[in-house]
Order: sequence, then C-alpha cells, then structure tokens
Amino acid sequence: MDDIIQGISNFRGSVFPGQQQMYRQLVRDGQQPQALIIACADSRVSPEHITQSGPGDLFVCRNAGNIVPPFSQQNGGVSSAIEYAVVALGVRDIVICGHSDCGAMKGLMKPEALAAMPNVAAWLRHSHAASQIVCEAYPAGMDPKDHHRALALENVVVQLSNLRTHPSVAAGLAKGQLRLHGWFFEIESGQVLAYCGEEGRFVPIDQAGDMPVAQIPVAHKPAQRIAAPEMAHAAVAAE
Repeated sequence: MDDIIQGISNFRGSVFPGQQQMYRQLVRDGQQPQALIIACADSRVSPEHITQSGPGDLFVCRNAGNIVPPFSQQNGGVSSAIEYAVVALGVRDIVICGHSDCGAMKGLMKPEALAAMPNVAAWLRHSHAASQIVCEAYPAGMDPKDHHRALALENVVVQLSNLRTHPSVAAGLAKGQLRLHGWFFEIESGQVLAYCGEEGRFVPIDQAGDMPVAQIPVAHKPAQRIAAPEMAHAAVAAE
C-alpha cells in the first residue's frame, strides 16, 4: 500500500494540477467514452495503458476471464455496465479483450485447482463452451501452452456470442449502430490481435494505425438488419 499511497500523493501534487482543467471539463460536460472495453481483471492487462487512452476515453469493465454472462433477469455488474454503456452513454464500439497467460483459462484447464475457490469455479461456467470447443474441435494431445492459448482465444469468441444476447446490444446491432470487437493482448510481446468475423480468425492490428477504420478487423460490423423489413417500411410510410 505504501507505493499506492505515494502514487496518490504524486498525482495530487504533480499530475492533477496540469490536468485540472480537463477534469473540470469532464465534470461539466459529462463522460463521452469512445468504447466499452470488457477486459480481464489481471493486473498485467490495463486497457487504458494498452490503448494509450486518457480519462474519459474508455468505459471499462474488468472481471476474471473477461467474461460476459448471457443475458438474464438476474442483475450483475457486467450486464449493468453493458446496458449503461450502450443505452445511457451511447457507445458505438464494444471490445472484449482476452490475454496470454490468463489464470482463469488455466483454471478451466485444471478444475481441481479451483476447489478452494467455488465462486471462481461457478463464474467460469460461462467459459465452458470455449473449453468444449478446444477439446472437440482441436487436435488431441496438444501441448499445454498451445491448449491454453487456443482456449483463451476461443473464450473471446464465446463471450462475443454471449454479448449478443443482451437486449441493448441486439438492438444496437439491428439498428447498425454498434460494432463488436474481440481482442487478444499478448503480454510478452505487447502485440494485440483482433478477431476478424469475416475470416473467422485473429489477426494482428499493431500495424493498423494508418488503416481506415472500415478496414480494421471487426468481429461484428454495423449492419442494419430487421427480420420483417416490409412491416418496418409500412410503419414508416404510415407516419
């Protein structure tokens, strides 16, 4: 705690004075984050640091395993963060960010290690689909490191599927107002991979700085979609 308290002191004494006007503006105008990022709670994975974002730029929700439970009537912190970000803040992008050397994924591989952590074990049930995919769709007898990496990548894809069950997200996608992204941060190299929905695989985005936004890999692109367009067109005409 000594380092943390010292950090607060340095912030108040050296950092905040030069940024006070920015913080005042954030209070006056309110927050307008560019995106919601759902990341792992791992202390080595900081969305703000990875993206070099400042105060007010990101709405961040972190939990063990960067998990998004499927929507249900039972309230939860992740569900509430998603709903608030989309409905109240109007974010147009949601990112699920997994990472290498993830302890949650190690727990999926070795359930016996979670015997003393029943809450963690229960939470990880939302990643069981990823575990099943790796067990049945990947070669048997994989190297443990390869198994872990495959599991962490598949977990991001599974959580993207869970994310789409949330009403606010489903509506945003149908209106063509929301993009969903799946990222994977490699701690050891600093590289960020993005899931390309069209190709069904992860590709590097560290060289995408000069690319048009429309060309950057996206898991689910904004595309207006309604199942009964004739009814929608009739309703508009009636107005």
